[in-house]
Amino acid sequence: MVLTEDQRALQDMARRFSRERLLPHYQQREREGVLDRALIAEMGSLGLLGVDLPEQYGGLGVDSVTTGLLAEELAYGDFNISAVPVGISLNAAILIRHAQPEVVEAWVPRMIRGEAIVAICLTEPRGGSDAGNLQLKARRDGDGYVINGEKTSITFADRADAYLVFARTGTPEQGAKGVSAFFIPGDTPGLSATHFDDVGSTIVGRGSVFFDDVRVPQSHRLGDEGKGFTQVMQGFDYSRALIGLQCCGAAQASLDEAWAYAREREAFGRPIGQFQGVSFPLSEGESQIAAIRQLCLHTLALRDAGLPHTAEAAMCKWMGPRHAFDIIHQCLLTMGHYGWTKETPHQQRLRDVMGLEIGDGTAGIMKLIIARERIGKAAVQY
Repeated sequence: MVLTEDQRALQDMARRFSRERLLPHYQQREREGVLDRALIAEMGSLGLLGVDLPEQYGGLGVDSVTTGLLAEELAYGDFNISAVPVGISLNAAILIRHAQPEVVEAWVPRMIRGEAIVAICLTEPRGGSDAGNLQLKARRDGDGYVINGEKTSITFADRADAYLVFARTGTPEQGAKGVSAFFIPGDTPGLSATHFDDVGSTIVGRGSVFFDDVRVPQSHRLGDEGKGFTQVMQGFDYSRALIGLQCCGAAQASLDEAWAYAREREAFGRPIGQFQGVSFPLSEGESQIAAIRQLCLHTLALRDAGLPHTAEAAMCKWMGPRHAFDIIHQCLLTMGHYGWTKETPHQQRLRDVMGLEIGDGTAGIMKLIIARERIGKAAVQY
C-alpha cells in the first residue's frame, strides 16, 4: 500500500514517540503496575488519540487506514499503551453514533485529550463468547433504569472513568434483541470494580465491574431500547482490524531486536545470522507479519469505502495474536539464554499478545464468523 504524504507524516510522528517515549520504559511500566495517565495525556496533546474522530471534538478526522498505521507504531513501543487509542477509536465512535449530544460533548473531547478512559462492558461470569446471553438486568424505573449484576473480564475495569455497558432490558428468550446499551460514569453510586492478577497486560487492568442498584437516566441509554447489541456490535469489526495491527507492531519490535542480535552475536567465528537455522525462521516471521499487516490495512480500506468487511476483520483478529505470539517466541529462542532473561522484552510481549488470543473474541469465534459470512446459518449448529 502506497501512503500519502499526510499518512507518512502522522506515521513518522507516532514512530518517533513510540521509540523514544514508549519503548525504553515498556517493562518498567509493567513492574510498577500503573497506567501512566500523564503519558496518555501527552499522547492526547500530540494528537495521537482519536485521530479518526471528528475535528469538532478534537480529533483529526483521518481515515481508518491511517488510524491503523498509528496503532501499529504505538504497539511497537508499548503493546499495552496502544490499547488506549484503540479503545478510544471504538468507544468514542459508539458514543458519537448512539449517545445523546450532552453525553458526547461532555466525554468525547476528554477522551481525545487523554483525560478519560472508557471501558466497554460485555462479558459476564456465565458466558464469554456467548455475548448475546446476558444476565445483567436493567429494569425501568421512572424516567430511567436501575441496573444490577456483574460484568467480568473487562479491560480497564479499575482504570476507567466511565463504562459502556450492555444490559438486558427484555426477556432472556429475546436473546440479543432484548439487550440495550448504557453509558455510566465511574462515580455513579453503586458501581465498583476489581483488579485481576493477570499473566500479561497488567497495567491495562482487567477485572470485574459490579452494579448494585446503579441508577441510569434514560438520556444515558445508547440507541434504541432492545437494540443496543446489534447497533453497537457493528463497531467491533473496526477494533478487530486495529488489534491485528497492534499485534503486528509487537511482533515487528521483537523481529527487529532479533535481527540486530543475529548480526552481532558470533558463533564458530561468524555472526549467527549467517546460519540458515537462525535467519530462515526470522524470515518466515517477517513474511507472516507483512501478510497480516496488509490484510489488516485492506480490511480498514474496505471500511473506509463503506464495503462489507466482517469476515476480513475476524481474520485479522485470530491471525494477528496467534502468529505474533509464535514470532515473538521464535525471536526469544533466537537470542538463546539472553532471550530467556527479563532483560529482553520478549517474554513480556509474549504474555501481552497472548491475552488477545482470548479477549475481544477467541480464534474459534472468529472462525465461526468467517464461516457464517461465507455460508450463512449453515455454519451454525442449533
